[in-house]
Amino acid sequence: MWRWIIFIVVYFALCLYTLQALQAAVRFPWVRFLYIAIVLVILGNFIYQFTLGEVQGRVLSRPKSFAFGFLLAVLTFNLITILFLFSEDIVRLVVGIYHKFLGGKGEFTVPGRRRFLSLMALGLASLPFGALLYGMFRGKYNFKVLRYTLEFKDLPEAFDGYTLTQISDIHSGSFDNRDKIEYAVDLINKQQSDVILFTGDMVNNMAVEMKPWAELFSTLSAPDGKYSVLGNHDYGDYVSWETAEAKSQNLEDLKNLQRDMGFKLLLNEHTFLERNGARLALVGVENWGRGGFKKAGDLRKATEGLDPAAFKILMSHDPSHWEDQVIQDELHYHLTLSGHTHGMQFGIEIPGWIKWSPVKWRYKYWAGIYEELGQFINVNRGFGFLGYPGRVGIWPEITVIELKRKGLT
Repeated sequence: MWRWIIFIVVYFALCLYTLQALQAAVRFPWVRFLYIAIVLVILGNFIYQFTLGEVQGRVLSRPKSFAFGFLLAVLTFNLITILFLFSEDIVRLVVGIYHKFLGGKGEFTVPGRRRFLSLMALGLASLPFGALLYGMFRGKYNFKVLRYTLEFKDLPEAFDGYTLTQISDIHSGSFDNRDKIEYAVDLINKQQSDVILFTGDMVNNMAVEMKPWAELFSTLSAPDGKYSVLGNHDYGDYVSWETAEAKSQNLEDLKNLQRDMGFKLLLNEHTFLERNGARLALVGVENWGRGGFKKAGDLRKATEGLDPAAFKILMSHDPSHWEDQVIQDELHYHLTLSGHTHGMQFGIEIPGWIKWSPVKWRYKYWAGIYEELGQFINVNRGFGFLGYPGRVGIWPEITVIELKRKGLT
């Protein structure tokens, strides 16, 4: 209860501060009334969705996600505006003190707000506000195909030119537009890769979330099949269950559903991709994540009986596994495929110029291709979304990787 009271007080304090900028910049009262109405509606909806509107068994339902998204947009607008107002207020305070003690007036007088600065603050604050709204309605389905070519000296010659498509973090419980998902599934098939690899988090929490989409994702196809591993959200750890048996059954239901959809689920095990008598080892581990995430991944179990000299592709949901265990492992994993970070669904990317997201402060390897000790990892930015129901700058990704044998003409 006290957390809600503190949150509401802080929220209104931020809104009142921003209202001062509107009063200084806009001469039409209806604009201020509209702002007041918007912030009240957004606050009311947020409180309702996270109290009376609670959906049993789901951490973030679609209505709750949108309530959070709208609140995030308003708070971002307020905070950026306040940064300008606060800096101006410091100057105004200094001027007032000067008039009181040094200016000869003997009184504390503070200059009024400058309309130009208020307009500038509101204008700049409108940019991320608009971007966050765009991300909620358009950006989250702005699917991008990213292509990479990786060269290896010891790639079997038969696999020169072999292509794989990686998708990750479907989070089907967040979907709200079937046409867009149909488009994305069709886009994956259009890549015509040799194999499709899914690196975890098919659902937000519960297997039932995937059932409305199972038939659609069953249409994904590749000559060498489609393989999957589990991500941290697939275990149902983030919701309450009536019994331990119900939670265990949910996981079994998800495993069976993936198999019914045609995915070959790898649970700390390996298999082989074959071409003209040559083989690649495809290793799949359960989720292993740093910082409180489930550590069910077991490299030793997954590679038991595997020739150490084999060319290995590892599927592991969380890139912290690669950093903490895989790179220094006694076995050489030529390519690791991960996801998990979503690129935080927010950032700035201009290919060849800049790649930035706040998630880089937590994950060293958070999006794209990295190389360490002659081993590669691709961290997929994710297919779906979770929490904030959108994407800004970090778009949903379908990765296509072509394997090439170095030195082969």
